[in-house]
Amino acid sequence: MKQFLSFLKSRVFLIQLGLALVVLILFVFLALKWLKSSTNHGEFVEVPDFSKMSVMDMRKAVEDAGLRYQVLDSSNYNPDYPRFSILDQNPPAGNKVKANRKIYFTVNPSGYKKVTVPDIVQVTQRNASSMLRAVGLDVQRVTYIDELGRDMVYRMKYKGKHIKPGDKLPKTSKIELICGNGKIPGSARVQADSE
Repeated sequence: MKQFLSFLKSRVFLIQLGLALVVLILFVFLALKWLKSSTNHGEFVEVPDFSKMSVMDMRKAVEDAGLRYQVLDSSNYNPDYPRFSILDQNPPAGNKVKANRKIYFTVNPSGYKKVTVPDIVQVTQRNASSMLRAVGLDVQRVTYIDELGRDMVYRMKYKGKHIKPGDKLPKTSKIELICGNGKIPGSARVQADSE
């Protein structure tokens, strides 16, 4: 133990320790200089506002700003924005970012997504309306025909054409319901006089 303590106090050890500290300080200094130059420390690009811009215009603006981009999945259709325009961006406009930073965009699709028409045949008009609203469809009007089930849905129409359960329609489409009025159809009436 005495030899170890005397070595720690020796001139050779102190010179080695001093050299190690000088090399360490020099290494840290050079590493920080290299990082500053390679990461463009203090150099920023302001992110432009891309909202409502078309995808083609956005591509050019991103390249002009020295940035990169990635288009994320399109979100739900927003009728307040043009088709195929930018709905959202991350990072937001006005943020300062490094050159060549990737900007993430959400694009407005060309229209509402398609939804499946639920099976509302032989369901009451009230329940059918609720089921249609649940999937994003609306009732445009209700037409009554001579059928025994009062307010029972017998058929559906979209833009004048008959549709069936399972068909795909754009979300927010308006459907015409054809329901019974509670009267027995003419061909099924039994005449009391016929006896």
